[in-house]
Amino acid sequence: MLKCSTSLWSADLANLAAEMRRVEPYSERFHVDVADGHYVKNLLFFPDQVKALRPHSRLPFEVHLMTTDPMGWIEPFVQAGADGIIFCLDSTSNPGVVLEAIKRRGKQAGVSLLITEPLTLLGPYWKELDIVTIVGTAMGIKGAGLDASVPAKIRQLREIITRKNLKIEIEADGGIRRETVPLLHAAGADFIVPGSLMFKEDPPAMRKWLASL
Repeated sequence: MLKCSTSLWSADLANLAAEMRRVEPYSERFHVDVADGHYVKNLLFFPDQVKALRPHSRLPFEVHLMTTDPMGWIEPFVQAGADGIIFCLDSTSNPGVVLEAIKRRGKQAGVSLLITEPLTLLGPYWKELDIVTIVGTAMGIKGAGLDASVPAKIRQLREIITRKNLKIEIEADGGIRRETVPLLHAAGADFIVPGSLMFKEDPPAMRKWLASL
């Protein structure tokens, strides 16, 4: 069954602790988007905010850095309580160093790929990766539709992981809708990043639907 890394970006931001408690039984982890206003034109979650939220959930926190300086944000978010850190592959000239820095702190390490970025870019990093996040919409855009190329990309990634006998989770982020989730599931995704699908629907009913796929 598809697992849920539930995106806090779609929660009621004025009542985050209560929102987390409401959906926690139907999620495997929380996905925390971090945007610095430079890499994308948004400002989202910061370390002190994550630290304040950490006592309100037993679930892992997965921090997705949409920033121009991923290395500089690793330690602040580790100290705030992050269990995993994903960064944008094109946000640094040396992804291997960033991955090693995350792993050295005992955290899950991952990268996200833009719609336009091919899987061949992951070639040097397979053994360092715990998670690959396939971004299905323009980065930093909330509520956009899933790009048609994404299921095939996930299918190709699943084939590579199987062939290489790797233990890498495939996560689909962006364009998560009732009509797109079956396509992502069939392609081989392990996790989806539901936002409105979790917070705007009835969470137990939504998870029952996922189990039926």
